[in-house]
Amino acid sequence: MLKKINSEKLCLGMHIHELCGSWMSHPFWRTKFVLKDPEDIRRILESGIKEVWINTDKGLDADEGETREQVSAAVDKVLSEASERIELPKQVTLSEEVKQAAKTCNKATEAVRSMFQEMRMGKAVSLKAMNDFVDEISSSVHRNPGALISLARLKTIDDYTYMHSVAVCGLMIGLGRQMGFEEADVREAGRAGLLHDIGKSKLPMKVLNKPGKLTDDEFIIIKAHSREGHQILEDGKDANDTLLNVCLHHHEKIDGSGYPHRLKGGEISLYTKMCAVCDVYDAITSNRPYKMGWDPSESIQKMTEWCDGHFDKEVFQAFVKCIGIYPTGSLIRLSSGRLAVVLDQSVKSLLTPTVKAFFSTRTKTYTKPEIVDLARHGTLEKIMGAEEAAKWGIKNLHEYWAQPA
Repeated sequence: MLKKINSEKLCLGMHIHELCGSWMSHPFWRTKFVLKDPEDIRRILESGIKEVWINTDKGLDADEGETREQVSAAVDKVLSEASERIELPKQVTLSEEVKQAAKTCNKATEAVRSMFQEMRMGKAVSLKAMNDFVDEISSSVHRNPGALISLARLKTIDDYTYMHSVAVCGLMIGLGRQMGFEEADVREAGRAGLLHDIGKSKLPMKVLNKPGKLTDDEFIIIKAHSREGHQILEDGKDANDTLLNVCLHHHEKIDGSGYPHRLKGGEISLYTKMCAVCDVYDAITSNRPYKMGWDPSESIQKMTEWCDGHFDKEVFQAFVKCIGIYPTGSLIRLSSGRLAVVLDQSVKSLLTPTVKAFFSTRTKTYTKPEIVDLARHGTLEKIMGAEEAAKWGIKNLHEYWAQPA
């Protein structure tokens, strides 16, 4: 049963169904969850939300006739059924994480490759088997979001599909945290990202790895991967609605021009909207045999132009906050005339990341690499804009950010 109550009557164990008022004033991304933390109640009260809808079938009722013992017992039950708190590792710099991230990326890629090979042989997918490397990816992304995600852009024709799954998993995890998800839901987002392209295991390898533009007939074959993936998960019988939805609909667009069902706006689930953004970002920033990937910052600019018809605006804005206007690996020009590559994002501003300067545009020569924290007080350098590596003859740009300082 749904019941509207005064926010001041909220208590732990109640299931929030909807927060009344403007979405912009809400302190949470999601509105359906069980209150488990007193901090959540404080955030609701401080946000100015006066009333909320609660679902008494999924949590505590606000009936004043209940005794303190009854309420206490119900709260204990809710908390006992909640997942254990997941301890997150300490956050580190890019140079500290990149070596471990490379190991995690390689290990996860091989695991995905093995999973795809088993499915090609007709074996059922085991969702439990992949939980460990989702946890490893999650830990790496928490220690430093840019390391694993940027490394996963460095794909070859043979491992593109597998590394793409790992990259989207990492991006979904980072985006879920940015949007305030609980850790169990962050892991769920990661699993959805990892499995979103599982249907490609049923496609002909000569089409999947074709080193050139697809014909119309080949594109029809590629588009079948969403339905194929959905069927694989359904046959496995242990995939929930979130995983099934993301697998089937991650190519839908907000304006209804996507596939396979041409869904629009609110018809598309939140996790699926998230995957649509993460999927496109990794695809356009990755190198292909027939096309070099775009610079990360250029990709963000392009996706901003597409946002109205393609992506959910709020989800895309959260994505930009997550990876930055100038994501890790972006080549930028500083006010001094030097070129630099972005290393780490700043908590202060999207415009003041930590960068490594290594090239002079005035002399067109490489300089001694220098780490510059643009957010540090007194720093005179500013970002003037993004640059193209090819314009300056710079090759293997990743070597400048993937190596320790």
